[in-house]
Amino acid sequence: MRVLLVDDEEELVTALAERLSYRGIDADWATTGQRALELVGAQAYDVAVLDVKMPNFSGIELKKRLEKTRSGMKYIFLTGHGSEEDFRAGSAEASRYLVKPLDIDVLIETMREVVEP
Repeated sequence: MRVLLVDDEEELVTALAERLSYRGIDADWATTGQRALELVGAQAYDVAVLDVKMPNFSGIELKKRLEKTRSGMKYIFLTGHGSEEDFRAGSAEASRYLVKPLDIDVLIETMREVVEP
């Protein structure tokens, strides 16, 4: 499985990428939507894990842009703000939604569920 992690918190995405690699999952990361678009333009990913609130454009806006670049990629949204109910009520965009701080095992299980339904 190949994963793209996008969050403006660099410490979070680098730590997640490292922890996923220890478990045999290839993960690239970006701290901006623009960098994520560049990575997806050059590499195919099975799943993108996107922070909802980022500078310049949101994870939901990034998802819309990424879908134009590469179809078939699955999406998981992350947030440290609000409740799951608040997020789902405001957006039909998320196939999956996780709240920070993340449990790495829950993240891996969720990624597998969306990639291999």
